[in-house]
Amino acid sequence: MTTQAHTHTSSPAAAGTDICIVGDGAVGKTAALGLAQAGFKVTLLAPPPASATPDPASWDVRVYALNHTAHRLLSSVRVWDAMDAGRIAPVDNMTVQGDGLPEKARPGLLSFDAYAARTDALAWIVEDRNLDQALDAALRFAPNVRVLHGRATALAVAGETATLTLESGQSLSAALVVGADGANSWVRGQCDIGLDYRAYGQNAIVTNFSCELPHRGVAYQWFSPTEGVIALLPLPANRVSLVWSAPQALADQLLQLPLSALAERLAQWAKPVLGTLTPLQPEVAKVFPLRLIKPHAMIAPRVALIGDAAHVVHPMAGHGMNLGFGDVAALIDILVKREPQYDCGDERVLRRYARARKEEVLLMQIATDGLHRLFSTEAEPVRLVRNLGMSLVNHLPILKRRLIAHALGQ
Repeated sequence: MTTQAHTHTSSPAAAGTDICIVGDGAVGKTAALGLAQAGFKVTLLAPPPASATPDPASWDVRVYALNHTAHRLLSSVRVWDAMDAGRIAPVDNMTVQGDGLPEKARPGLLSFDAYAARTDALAWIVEDRNLDQALDAALRFAPNVRVLHGRATALAVAGETATLTLESGQSLSAALVVGADGANSWVRGQCDIGLDYRAYGQNAIVTNFSCELPHRGVAYQWFSPTEGVIALLPLPANRVSLVWSAPQALADQLLQLPLSALAERLAQWAKPVLGTLTPLQPEVAKVFPLRLIKPHAMIAPRVALIGDAAHVVHPMAGHGMNLGFGDVAALIDILVKREPQYDCGDERVLRRYARARKEEVLLMQIATDGLHRLFSTEAEPVRLVRNLGMSLVNHLPILKRRLIAHALGQ
């Protein structure tokens, strides 16, 4: 990432704040750091902080499988090395199996490994809390960033200035407003950007277990037309993170179970490779609704959307956060390289950002949505074809290398 920005300002708002970022998630905070380090004056508008403080020794159930794009970006803003490395697990191998149980005839198998990909890791499993704490620490020492806690109630654009009105009555003006406020983005709603929405009828259940056998850095994923998508991701030592994207009725049933019973339910997949699973203490499980959200645009006058505000995909490939970090990297690069006569919110500059992100976002939307549809049907001919296709790809080195390169963010 380039770290030198133009010093000119062609917007009256830029004298105060060049860019106002709305949202306090990892994508928004990383954007604030990266843009500030590139020379822009940034205001990060975040909701009031939560009062609850989690036990620092506990393991966060919300984790991300960060690829090389995310690694490069977080390294460039000096956050990666600020995280607790003892709580980060590299993924050395990914094993994906169709139709669930190993004893089924020709279940379909696809595997990737870091050695064959000539890389140190396919991805890194990082807790949300570990990443968030490192970002907060970096923001406290970032000279060009002002963090403001509050909520916006109105967004108005006039000429070269976008103005946010807050609940307190305060106004914030900037040349560019960046919406990083999640799937239900308030910024996106203020811009009257239409969207295509589809609920998958699934909920993702996330929790953590210790495993009897070493996971050896392998991320496991099983597809089942009746059970959904079950993923067990490696955590440091003999621990794994569960992400079970289950049909809603099944998810409701699973949430009623104690985690020890949920571990027994997982044994049909996990026991052959990980042995007995035991819930980590304290026992915590969370649930997230799964949906596809495709906004009709990633930009509006003086506005750019990043992260879940710009796109929400099925988590089966684990790339929702990586897409967001890809947005941040592209936005920083394009704003830094813009011509001197254009300010950072100029329509011509924002169009370049939208074009730069269009292909990758569309490919991920098509891939995850297509896989969901493919593995949601129980029709025997479809089952045979999809499992045969997985095994065929597994034996085609050139195609596998292309898939790995895309997954790595290369």
